[in-house]
Amino acid sequence: MTSPTATCPTPVTQPGEGVVAAPVTMVELLAGFQLSQALYAVAKCEIATALVAGPRPVAELAEATGCHPEALRRLLRTLAGIGLFTHGDDGTVALTALGATLADGVPGSVRNLALMWMETHYAPFARLIDTLRTGVPAATVHYGRPFFDWLAGHPEQVTQFTAAMADVTDGVKRGTLAGYRLPAGRTVADIGGADGALLAELLAADTDPSRCGIVFDLPHVVSAAPALLAERGLSTRVRAQGGDFFDALPAADVYVLSSILHDWDDAANARILAGIAAAAAPGAHLVIIEMIMPPGDEPHTAKSFDLTMLGMVTGKERTRAEFDTLLTNTGFTLERVLPESADSPCSILEAVLL
Repeated sequence: MTSPTATCPTPVTQPGEGVVAAPVTMVELLAGFQLSQALYAVAKCEIATALVAGPRPVAELAEATGCHPEALRRLLRTLAGIGLFTHGDDGTVALTALGATLADGVPGSVRNLALMWMETHYAPFARLIDTLRTGVPAATVHYGRPFFDWLAGHPEQVTQFTAAMADVTDGVKRGTLAGYRLPAGRTVADIGGADGALLAELLAADTDPSRCGIVFDLPHVVSAAPALLAERGLSTRVRAQGGDFFDALPAADVYVLSSILHDWDDAANARILAGIAAAAAPGAHLVIIEMIMPPGDEPHTAKSFDLTMLGMVTGKERTRAEFDTLLTNTGFTLERVLPESADSPCSILEAVLL
């Protein structure tokens, strides 16, 4: 007769934890889909936005946001446990700095990213098993075509996607951009620049007022740029140009690729970089803003974003060595890497065209 201890696996525990710790932790991880939906509800129902001005009683907050009072109370209680809200002794609920990132119109908000991810990314991830078995992105399986092809046919989601990328620039990348100055060059082209938010940020910090810019993206995406550029007082310095970065690109002295390369596989990236090399003169600079995949098993934002890439597109987050190889193979040489800061997981890689 076999001993029970011979057939039952030894529970996995961490130092100082009891046997129950691993199962409890796993249950909490498995419940992550519920948490994602709860955060989406906070963003979509403007709950965080309604608390920006200060604490409010739950009943008043429910009325202001069109929510059921008891359902809202329970949602707030759960999310207070992870740091989004705090409850006062007087029965009011208040917003924390973390919760404010889901409010509209505040610095560092990622509300638009929350809306975009949950409205375009959440459902495809039910097909992640298909990706593991076939290598085909889950979004392609879910939508029946590549994600960016599907997105182009849904104007309302294009607008949301553009706003989400502006959130990433303002929130996730701000620490990386702080104090950064572009390489020398008269004309700066932001390839895949969406509404121009990133280029506007870079030029606002630039000390050369004669420098001009180009925001280049698909026509239905870059159409949002003129309004933002006018708002930032850059209409005379920066022009918006529609096109496909797999086709002809504008001539420039400095090219910016921000969170573009991670969307595509190496073959597609080679086409993008070859297009830049064909449009530019030797000595032109390339500024890449991306996360760099670190070695080892420690958690890092790049690893969670790599899962997003796996499920949605053909790209991936890359190591420094992978970036170096990609650039070398397309005629560029990597000159320097500005590492991530305490405030941002993104790095800046500067390369020059040989």
